[in-house]
Amino acid sequence: MDDDTINEFEDEDLSNIIILSDENGEDVQFEFLDLIEYDSEEYVVLLPVIEEDEEDDGEVVILKVEDSGNEEEESYVSVDDEDVLNKVFEIFKEKFKDEFNFTDEN
Repeated sequence: MDDDTINEFEDEDLSNIIILSDENGEDVQFEFLDLIEYDSEEYVVLLPVIEEDEEDDGEVVILKVEDSGNEEEESYVSVDDEDVLNKVFEIFKEKFKDEFNFTDEN
């Protein structure tokens, strides 16, 4: 493989990475897994990108998509309603049941 081919693969891998700021203002990388529509709203399902020295608990993050007023940007806000989170996650699990190994932990 030449360098151009390797760079194409790297770019493809990075295309589904979203960088968000946490409550401390630090950048956190997430892998975009899916966009789920539920009850006339859109939700993103994200998986935190884990560094080699960190433990991976495999938990996803679900955020509500809000219109930021700018066509080129979206805003994501946390979802406080546990029922909505569970419904969105159930839709996600059903959609990807053949691609991911889900474990039920309550």
